[in-house]
Amino acid sequence: YVRRGSGYYIDVGASELVANGSVQLRAGVGIAHLNKESVTLTDGAELPCDVLVYATGYGSMNSWLADLISPEVADQVGKVWGLGSGTIKDTGPWEGELRNLWKPTSVEGLWIMGGNLHQARHYSLCLALQLKARLEGVPTPVFAQAPVHHTR
Repeated sequence: YVRRGSGYYIDVGASELVANGSVQLRAGVGIAHLNKESVTLTDGAELPCDVLVYATGYGSMNSWLADLISPEVADQVGKVWGLGSGTIKDTGPWEGELRNLWKPTSVEGLWIMGGNLHQARHYSLCLALQLKARLEGVPTPVFAQAPVHHTR
């Protein structure tokens, strides 16, 4: 985890909520269309939603971006996750912080949230404060966007 920022899952109660039916899931269907207040699935079902959590499971976030939005957007964002540590699944160059997570990406208005429950709880506040500041017109400069070194 220290070298790549990934690789484990600690259940802190979410699995039980899914198992006992408190959290409902839809599997075996894809997203056909995102609507203003609902989502249309590939089986034709339209589900109302205030917030859509696209729980992708384990896999390349870049592949999920390509599937959910488009391959062109995924390539414009570049690698998501990893530090550039030079390991097998995290090729360089070194960037010093996680790529394209909890901060602006190179695609205007696209922010990516990822990680386990601990990371989500911690970084969701940082992400929410950045978004709120931008909505209120508060200047929130960030370091320059990292160049895209890797695509899908």
